[in-house]
Amino acid sequence: MIVTLAALPVALLALGAPVFIVFLAGAIATIAWVLPVPPIIIQQTVFGSLSNYALLAVPFFLFAGELMRRSGIADRLVDFAIAAVGRVPGSMGLTTIGAGTVLGAVSGSSPATVAALGKTLYPGLLRTRHSPSEAAGLIASSASVAIVIPPSIAMILYGAAAEQSIAKLFIAGVPAGLLIAGLMALWVVGVALVRGSASEHRFVAAIAVRAFLRAVPGLLMPVFVLGGIVAGWFSPTEAGGFAALYAILVGILVHRSLSLSELLEAAAEAAVLSAQILIIVAAAGVFSYLLTTQQVPQALIGWVGGLGLNAWQFLLAVNLLLLAVGCLLDPTSAILVLSPLLVPMATSLGIDPIHFGIVMTVNLAIGMFTPPFGLNVFVAQSVLGLPLGTIFRGVLPFAIVQILALAIITYWPPLTLAITRLV
Repeated sequence: MIVTLAALPVALLALGAPVFIVFLAGAIATIAWVLPVPPIIIQQTVFGSLSNYALLAVPFFLFAGELMRRSGIADRLVDFAIAAVGRVPGSMGLTTIGAGTVLGAVSGSSPATVAALGKTLYPGLLRTRHSPSEAAGLIASSASVAIVIPPSIAMILYGAAAEQSIAKLFIAGVPAGLLIAGLMALWVVGVALVRGSASEHRFVAAIAVRAFLRAVPGLLMPVFVLGGIVAGWFSPTEAGGFAALYAILVGILVHRSLSLSELLEAAAEAAVLSAQILIIVAAAGVFSYLLTTQQVPQALIGWVGGLGLNAWQFLLAVNLLLLAVGCLLDPTSAILVLSPLLVPMATSLGIDPIHFGIVMTVNLAIGMFTPPFGLNVFVAQSVLGLPLGTIFRGVLPFAIVQILALAIITYWPPLTLAITRLV
């Protein structure tokens, strides 16, 4: 069974096979040659994995993100970020971080945020004494906050896999995402001060006010979504539907920039992205089913117990593991496979599963822009036309900054849990 559930998937992954094929091949080989299980269990588990109500939020939020991009709402948010920074040293870098955080809050997609930032802000970064490597690294790393700031597809998948409250995960993700963005901003300002850089553009109050007013509809979307969840007006899944409807109404009635053809194109793109995510969910469901029926989580809990690790040592080991996994697997695959294994071990050591979910999410967010397979880096390469080596050099300082943020989030649970205990 070690060959079919471990060696075969690793070999296929190394050969570049699609992730869902990796999971299905391991599961099918195990059922065919190792376990006396009827093959129909594959079909039942595939469809059963997709029957989780929480997963309905995935296509809704993806659709909302596409609508935000196509209707110009995202561009207005970037314009506001540029106008608001003013005379602060490193202002274009701060603009990139702020825009990445806000765009992440309205789209939930890290790669989509990279594409938007790259097309809009990269020329301005070059004009303000940033090297191509620095500019690309800043764009690729800033966009990773999209996985942590709600609405987060990764948190929805974790909540479904670990059977935890998605609403509490969303709330806990806000201070974690703001901490990451804040530390990155401090780094950018510090570098600008060391270099003796002045402000990179003037602050004009009238321009900032106009940019704010144009961006208000986009800024209100995450406020309505998170506020509605906290107030109990709708569930996280229903919030996804609200976000999509809100984006349609703003694009058509307020900005008058969304045509019927663009609406249909956004729906088609969201459908493709949803299919890419949900086919991995289905395949990972079969893989996780076999791991669970063979009592792999229980065996791991016993093994960890035998090592005598306490909670902080376990969290350190998990962070090292997830930082490595995040460099090789996308967050969807990593969460679906590892959550059923790691969450029982965490809870057995008294670690809050909501806090543990944020730790997992932040780890995998860092993996989005670290070598060798950070997806944000490949998107940045496609948008900016730079060599991979140039981008990897640029992301290194921000990887260190975000690992510092991860350490704070990991070992200071009240940062993420204090607000969740009030709702």
